[in-house]
This record gives sequence, structure tokens and C-alpha cells, in this order.
Amino acid sequence: MHAVTPETTALVDMVLDYAHRRILGEQSPLDKPMTPSELRRLASGSISETGIGGRRALALFENVLAPACITTDHPRYLSFIPSAPTKAATAFDLIVSATAVYGGSWMEGSGAVFAENEVLDWLGREFGLPEGSGGVFVQGGTIGNLSALVAARDHRARALAAAGRPRPARWIIVGSAEAHSSIAAAARVMDVDVVAVPVGDSGMLTGEQVRPVLEQHGEAVIAVVATGGSTNFGIVDDIASIAALKSAHDFWLHVDGAYGLAAALDPASRHRFAGVEAADSLIVDPHKWLFTPFDACALLYRDPEIGRLAHTQHAEYLDALTGASDWNPSDFSVQLTRRARGLPLWFSLATFGAEAYRAAIGASIDLAHAIAADIAERPYLRLVRDPQLSVVVFEREGWEPVDYAAWSAGLLEEQRAFVVPSSHAGRTNARFAIVNPLTTLDDLTGILDSMA
Repeated sequence: MHAVTPETTALVDMVLDYAHRRILGEQSPLDKPMTPSELRRLASGSISETGIGGRRALALFENVLAPACITTDHPRYLSFIPSAPTKAATAFDLIVSATAVYGGSWMEGSGAVFAENEVLDWLGREFGLPEGSGGVFVQGGTIGNLSALVAARDHRARALAAAGRPRPARWIIVGSAEAHSSIAAAARVMDVDVVAVPVGDSGMLTGEQVRPVLEQHGEAVIAVVATGGSTNFGIVDDIASIAALKSAHDFWLHVDGAYGLAAALDPASRHRFAGVEAADSLIVDPHKWLFTPFDACALLYRDPEIGRLAHTQHAEYLDALTGASDWNPSDFSVQLTRRARGLPLWFSLATFGAEAYRAAIGASIDLAHAIAADIAERPYLRLVRDPQLSVVVFEREGWEPVDYAAWSAGLLEEQRAFVVPSSHAGRTNARFAIVNPLTTLDDLTGILDSMA
């Protein structure tokens, strides 16, 4: 299996040929899921004592398994938050695997760690964090938020211990009722409580809403989480007014910008993120709106030493790493073993430059506003809220949940688009999440026409 033989050479050539065709295909199919019974009928029996050979295994993947997976970087994949990696980033992801880079320590992967840190430094500057900020690329927003909040709790616990004050009976995380589900998930893992602050019609969490929670719970609050672009509506909390509370209250400010914080790179949208420069930690997911393959989340700390204190693992076999002052990425999150998942972004960003990224992000925002204006002019549709970023939510007048479900299933069955129903405040709606620069206004208006 490991030797270079005619068989393994042919296998590698086959795989690279498939990857080449898939990456450079003019239009990859949207595809759709199969039922378990269909997959059992078509794909069962691939694992055996003797193997089926690389040619048959690849054919099984290409002709059966891959078509049963929806293509998340398709221009008409508009559900959840899509992926839209550049060709350069996707291609370089192959190199990350081919070079067997371990990205957990400086000793084993200093070149990769240096390149990743170049990107993290750039992001830190873009978001206004001070010199010396830094962090790590982790799997995704859930791990990024969890790691940041663990560091926040550790920091609060150390401060209380240093002051000779007891820990509270229960730790508390404060966030918007519209915060991403990963915040509640992190709280469950950490066994802490969440105060979900109700927000008004704007959907934005503000300092005025946060202040009484801080006054009530005091030192039990380990962090206030501000959302930099909610998944459901793309709403950015009033980060500046929340950050302003730090002058009177001692709390850790975490900005969950998994989807939306990339928009701060667009000069026309930067104002929406005022106050992010005061964050103690933040995340942004390159596999969403920074055009990188799954999976990658950039986690940044204002003071990385706080993250290191919270997360460094100690064991005899790790003494060679933890005994040095090197920058070991695994010291900054809950993950020890890690892929150098920031390298595809580094390569693409180094190749095309930041200006190309700013333009691509801005184009998605412009498209969202254009289709929102189109929706507002259609008598059978209702725009739920004017978009801030690139998420557009709308309703079809007179439709019930079953109508949305049938319409969505029909679009996918016909391979026209992937748009699943969503909901807000008990009302079913439809939603476009636009991050792919190849998505066109015609793509979107065609989908709206199908609702007439």
C-alpha cells in the first residue's frame, strides 16, 4: 500500500485526473442526496478482505457516491452558508495532504505555521486588533467559539484566584437570542449557563440591552458574545456599543464572525463592524466567505498568551514542544492534532492579493441588495428584512410550510437550485445566502420566477 509501484502510480494518476476534471469543470453538477436504500443497493460491499482495487473504488465514488452529495460551491447552492473556494485554494488543498504537513507545532511544521500566521496577522490588522494578536486555524466556528470561551473562562478564573475571590456557583455567557447555535452548544460542553438577551425588530444586540445583564451577574459573566453577521439574517450586532461597556464592566468580548466578519474587508461594509477592534477574541470562517475549502476557522486572540495558558496540553511526550517558547498552534484551541488548514487560504491570498478578495465580497453584498430590490417589486413576495450583508430572507404570500417544502424539493429534483425553507418568529420563509462570486442576478430571478 505504501510503496511506489506501477499500481500505486496508476492510482495516483487516476485520482489527480479526477481532481483536475472536477476543479476545472465549467459547471459541476448540483447533485442531490440519495436514500439509504438506494445507496445500499448501489454502493454496498466496497469493503472486503481483498479490496476492490483503485479503479473500481474511484468509479464508485465518481458515479454513485459523489452525485449523492450536494455541491456546496455550486452558484445556485443558496442554503445555509455555502462554500465558494477559489481554484487556487482547492488545488493547494491537495498539496497540504500530499506533503503530510503536521500543523500542530513549530518544531514539526514551522514553514506551514509561519504561512498561516502571515494570514492571521493580516486578518488581525484588518480587524483593528493590536500588534501581537494571533491565534490558530481550527476546524470550524463551533470549535473556534468553544476554544475562545474556554480561554475566557480560564482568564476569569485566574483573575478571581489572584484577587482572592471565590468562583461563582455558575459561570455565565451573555449573547443575543439570535446568536448562532454553537454558542449554546459550547455552553453545554463547558457546563455553563447562557443568558440569551432578547433583541428588538432590528435583530441587533446592543450595549443598552447587555448592561443590565452585566449589572445583575457581575463576575459570573465570563464573556459577552457579539455576532458579526448572523447566519439566519446576516445581522451584525452593535459591537461598538457593547465594547463601550468595557470601560465600566470587566468582561471578555468575543465576536462570532464565522459568516459575516469577512465583510469587514469590504470598504463599503467596514462601518458595520465598528468596535471589533476591542474584541478579546474573534472568529471568521474562511470556508464560508473567504473562498477556502472546508474546513477552516480563523480564531484570533487579542492577547494570545491567554489562549496559550488555557489550552496548552502537558504530557511527558509533549515536553519537547511545551518546554520551548515556539509558536505551537495546538496551544491555542481545544484541538491537539491538527491539519495545516490555513494553508489553502494563504496560497490563494498570496496568489491573488487582498484586493481581489475585497472585490469578490463586495460583489456578493451588491447582488444581495439587487435581488432584495427585485423581491420588493414582486406582489406575491414579501421581503422580511432589508439585507445588511449577503443573506436575503423573503416570504411567498399565501404559502404554508408544505408549499415551501414542495417548491424546494422541486428545485433540487430539477437541478435548478438548492434553497431550503427557513423560519423566523414562527413563520416559514425562503432565504438566499450569497457568497459565490459566480452566482448571477439571473440565477436568483429565475428562482423567484418559479414561485409565481
